[in-house]
Amino acid sequence: MRIYQIYDAGFVLFGLFEKNTTKYTLVFNHVLYDLLSDKFVYILQRRSILSKVRLYEIFTSVEGEGILYGTKTLFVRLAGCPFTCFYCDTTDALALDSGTEYTIKDATKLIDESLQDHTYKVNFTGGDPLVQHRAVAQLAQHVHSKKENILTYLESSCFDSERFAFVLPHIDIAKIEFKTRDSEFTSTEQQHQKMTEQALLCLKHATSVNDYAEGKNKTATTTYIKIVASSKTAVSEIQDLASKILDVVSGCDGAISGFVIQPVYGKSAPNLALLLEMYDAIRPIYADVRVVPQLHKLIGAP
Repeated sequence: MRIYQIYDAGFVLFGLFEKNTTKYTLVFNHVLYDLLSDKFVYILQRRSILSKVRLYEIFTSVEGEGILYGTKTLFVRLAGCPFTCFYCDTTDALALDSGTEYTIKDATKLIDESLQDHTYKVNFTGGDPLVQHRAVAQLAQHVHSKKENILTYLESSCFDSERFAFVLPHIDIAKIEFKTRDSEFTSTEQQHQKMTEQALLCLKHATSVNDYAEGKNKTATTTYIKIVASSKTAVSEIQDLASKILDVVSGCDGAISGFVIQPVYGKSAPNLALLLEMYDAIRPIYADVRVVPQLHKLIGAP
């Protein structure tokens, strides 16, 4: 049985447990997402305590990824992620007990103290920020309350569409990331299919005028697609994902603001020929596709 460390300092409970291990499901009594319907469940969050957040780090740098690369950004990195993609470059933030625990009030003060002049956006990243989705919503709402009109940005693996929809009313820019099979994001085909379905649902939420959280209406969030590609990524899988994405946004002109292929950095990096094959596979489906390497790694920024 695979069990993640449970963090119960007030905000998040998280673990993988055997489905028939009723000791855990009865104690925590809040199963939100059934990842493997036959064997495992996720226990993600207790409803009763919403005053804490665990942050791994907060810092200002240049955005190095996606359609807004090069913009001055305050990164708020939340602790905790249930996945272990082989190319992850923030493995120290995966554990739910990494970083430091704050009250929401103290975390908003930390954001205020860290914000520099001319900051373009606040990037909620991780780990995976959806693990602490209620805290993200509160922190993003605080950013919107500031006079500087700073944008909020959600950088998640999109593993839970309900959590994504809850946060969405407070997010200006959303990256919808689709994981390929070679990422080692999941260990089975069944898991991979479920995660792809969740990402597609997140895309549907983000490109809809209606906000599904609490029935409120909102203007459309700026949304773009990202796929991380390695030397092992199959071009056919990229093409298949692009077709599924188009099915979701078809008939909605301007629903997404770009499609980014992000090459893995390091020994598993795809060569130029493979990147061009991927580009050529996507462009007939969606014209605004770009290959965007991680700028911050090229310039030595955090």
